[in-house]
Amino acid sequence: MTSELKVAIVQSDLVWENPMLNRAQFERKIATIPVDIALIVLPEMFTTGFTMNASKVAENMDGISVVWMQEMAVNKKAAIVGSLVISDRNQFYNRLLFVHPTGKIEFYDKRHSFTLAKEHEVYSSGNHKLIVTYKGWRICPLICYDLRFPVWSRNTEKYDLLLYVANWPTPRIQAWNALLKARAIENMTYTIGVNRVGEDANGHQYAGKSAAYNCQGNLLTNFEENKNEVVLLTVSKPQQDTIRLKLPFLKDQDFFEITK
Repeated sequence: MTSELKVAIVQSDLVWENPMLNRAQFERKIATIPVDIALIVLPEMFTTGFTMNASKVAENMDGISVVWMQEMAVNKKAAIVGSLVISDRNQFYNRLLFVHPTGKIEFYDKRHSFTLAKEHEVYSSGNHKLIVTYKGWRICPLICYDLRFPVWSRNTEKYDLLLYVANWPTPRIQAWNALLKARAIENMTYTIGVNRVGEDANGHQYAGKSAAYNCQGNLLTNFEENKNEVVLLTVSKPQQDTIRLKLPFLKDQDFFEITK
């Protein structure tokens, strides 16, 4: 068990629908990350950008990008998280992979499809929430649009860290800022959101504004807008546990069952 978890948050531009160039640029960025980092977080659809051309770019679970994530994790001795366009059982998924330093993979399929971009017409939705146990931490990884739906992220599993990987556009960036902070406060947990920068082939702009908050909603990072950068962060489980013990708000939460 690790009382402190050192995290690298990778905010980056993405080359549209070009997995080879994106893997290359992330490999360079990962090479600069210190050896004591335990968790590396990449954006949503980090090899392609937020594309609806799934049939053009999709890989299966033993595809090049999945194997690449495993190799990066093993070589860096760190877990790596990010989402890819995955083809599985004749369906396409916006799938988040949590790759352990051993190469073991756990995955989460995006629950909430972004209907404004017709994501629901291309990608199948997931229906299982993933809680990863890693170095004594319980981690809940989610994807972009899931951020708008607090019921799905509700901390009934007693997780310690909430992660969002995203392609969240600039016109709605204030919602991103507000909702990340809200998820941290209501779930009494460290919350990290990793967003891309740049412009995609559809003309959508992305300002980044990746961020990390503690369980009281205090901002722990200072990302610059529109900048490719890697920010390092250390989160402390004992500090969070102390705050939760002093402010036991989670004990008073409503319990419910999601039926759909």
